[in-house]
Amino acid sequence: MDAAESIGKLTCSPGHIRQLKQKVPPGSLHTVFFATIVTLCITVTSGVCSKALSSSHPIFIEENSKQEKIAYVSPLQQEAINRHNFIERINKKYPAKSISYPAQGVAHIKQTRYINQRPVKINIVEIDTGANHKINVKPQIAGEKLNSKAQIRTIAQKNNAIAAINASYFKPGSGVPLGALVIDGEVLTGPIYNRVGIGIINENGKTRFVMDKVYMTITIKSNKSTLRADNINQPRMLSTYTLIYTPKWGTMSPMAPKYGKVAAVKDGRIIAMSANQIAIPKDGFVISAPAKILDKLAKERNISYDIKINESFKDAKHIIGAGPYLVKDGEVFVDVTTQKFGSITGKNPRSAIGFNEKNELIIVTIDGREESSVGVTLTQLAYIMKGLGCKYAMNFDGGGSSVMYVKGAIANSPAQSGGIPISNAFVVFEEKCEHFET
Repeated sequence: MDAAESIGKLTCSPGHIRQLKQKVPPGSLHTVFFATIVTLCITVTSGVCSKALSSSHPIFIEENSKQEKIAYVSPLQQEAINRHNFIERINKKYPAKSISYPAQGVAHIKQTRYINQRPVKINIVEIDTGANHKINVKPQIAGEKLNSKAQIRTIAQKNNAIAAINASYFKPGSGVPLGALVIDGEVLTGPIYNRVGIGIINENGKTRFVMDKVYMTITIKSNKSTLRADNINQPRMLSTYTLIYTPKWGTMSPMAPKYGKVAAVKDGRIIAMSANQIAIPKDGFVISAPAKILDKLAKERNISYDIKINESFKDAKHIIGAGPYLVKDGEVFVDVTTQKFGSITGKNPRSAIGFNEKNELIIVTIDGREESSVGVTLTQLAYIMKGLGCKYAMNFDGGGSSVMYVKGAIANSPAQSGGIPISNAFVVFEEKCEHFET
């Protein structure tokens, strides 16, 4: 029987998959032929094959001797199975709801719930990176510098986003993010009150997520001394703090604190010092600190700084800090007091992010402050995120900032058309992947 006859006689049932599970001599064409048949099965009759493969056996040929090899499910074949299973889970999880799939591995769900007999409009985007190897997620700032703001549509389109949601808090006047923000391994801003953050880790071609409070240890070093800095690219909270400002902050540093100075560092030495604003060197940084610290540092050389992040985020490529927690280790956990969020607990428009046991990402916006959608409290939001299956979840900036973008349009109903200009967003996009094993 030749290959054409074999394919013509093949039916893709669980039984036939088991019949295909056989020993193959090394170096023969049988392994290639076998993988081709399986690929055709998945492509032509994906529903039956996916069920067979997931409920019976993977496409393995067991190794019983040194001369036998294993035929396996290729990454693309596994991705097809994951994609099928993702769609099945979404359709089962949200029966009779408005569901669309703006990209493979991405689902958008619109629903209205009633909480205490009042309507709440919810937009949900679920992402399974295992169902589409091109899918990537990351935070993105509005402009080249931190002191920028833009509507989410602008940020999303700049990044060819499939979906996007507003992310961390920011200073309304300048747009500078308030809290930890790391993009592509670069620390842009440090944490405030060590609030919770979500980390995005890419390893071995897979994406996973971690959620924990963010701690940073920032050390300024020179040839003679070492001193601790309190934060990087954040507004001053106490006059005694020592802060670092990089070119991402903008072209000019903030004013020096009371009894303090700002010093520009380039090539390892202080090149200028002032009690007013000072230009931030393009290839250097500025230290803002009490005068006695900078006067001593002015005589030293090889000045640099180092940032270490707590163990939870050691492998994270991206980090977004916001808060408070909503779900921790599968249980509702709203730590507003610890993270100093006492003023935002009422019913408001909300944005949130979380992930489940399967490492699938869930982002949510809830409309509020209107008759058709009254908004939710943080505790109500926590129960919603837990109900969606989140093992961990946290609150993003809310109120007028809450806005979701999906496939070229604003999905929710913010008070301002298109949403207010925001500092940063969490974007979902497809990358061009040239190398992927088939």
